[in-house]
Amino acid sequence: MSSQPDGRTYRGAVIGAGYFSQFHYDAWKRMPDVEIVSCCDVDMEKANDVAQTHGVKSVYSDYRQMLDQHQVDFVDIITRPDTHLELVDEISQRGIAIICQKPLAPTVQEAREMVSLVEERGIRFMVHENFRFQPWYREMKRLMEDGVIGDRLHSLSFRNRAGDGHGPEAYLARQPYFQTMEKFLIFEAGIHTIDTFRYLGGEIEQTWCWHRKLNPVIAGEDTAVGVFRFEGGAMGLYDANRFNESTSKNPRYTFGEVLLEGDGGSIRLYDDARLTIQSLGETERDHAYSPTQHGFSGDCVFATQRHFIDNLATGETFETDGPNYLKSLAVQEAMYASSESGCWESPRV
Repeated sequence: MSSQPDGRTYRGAVIGAGYFSQFHYDAWKRMPDVEIVSCCDVDMEKANDVAQTHGVKSVYSDYRQMLDQHQVDFVDIITRPDTHLELVDEISQRGIAIICQKPLAPTVQEAREMVSLVEERGIRFMVHENFRFQPWYREMKRLMEDGVIGDRLHSLSFRNRAGDGHGPEAYLARQPYFQTMEKFLIFEAGIHTIDTFRYLGGEIEQTWCWHRKLNPVIAGEDTAVGVFRFEGGAMGLYDANRFNESTSKNPRYTFGEVLLEGDGGSIRLYDDARLTIQSLGETERDHAYSPTQHGFSGDCVFATQRHFIDNLATGETFETDGPNYLKSLAVQEAMYASSESGCWESPRV
């Protein structure tokens, strides 16, 4: 097994063996400088399945026992949000670096407590917010920084129709707990767009939002419209709906369409990952780049975890560390507050 240029191989443990964990394990397995030495899940059948599939030698149902038995450099948490605080508390007490799936916690207050814990203890901590690491967003960011659409961003627009949320069986096949979440669309999926908007457009100073529930079998909202004011002067539009369907062959590839407009033109992301550029006064033209079909959504899980390991090695700040992610959560809470008040709301970190 090869390793970092300094000769180091990073040893990791994974907590969680549910649906989305398959993408994590696959990504770790493809990194020559990472070795997953153990995994854990309260459901031992699931834990044994992922261990067998991805070549993990040790399996546990108790994460404390796992960490007692194995010396590791990091722990990857892939469990439900209401388990994260306990896990982060225990792992950070042991002095181990952490990468943790989103949503970070059931409430913003609990997320703040989590971030405070790791900061007080000096623990390297990153949220597994992977949408900003999708290859089309990295390419759009590069094009913007190169001045392809000018030097002033006018607007960002996002439209998504997931189509997996209609009927009495909605979400049950993949992530059944979605049906019982009292905050759903913005909390579980919209946070991705908030973070991506911040990545592309900078900080958000105000938001207006209206959300509602279309499918009566679920507890939370499944559709929302949001408007954002960015500190740099741009505006944003969020239009998402998990009930109605997309015309895309794979609605879970890009998860929607995006339009960026600046003082020099526009960049469009289509739902098949095609990117186009339209300079002012010119016709739209395709932009060549090479997004992969491997893994989840352009292999963004691999890119996210690669960023974690690379910055763990160099000591540089993670793009989605705790303090940064709290800014996205503050926008999320402002959207919920706006939908209740009917007024513009400002994020409070």
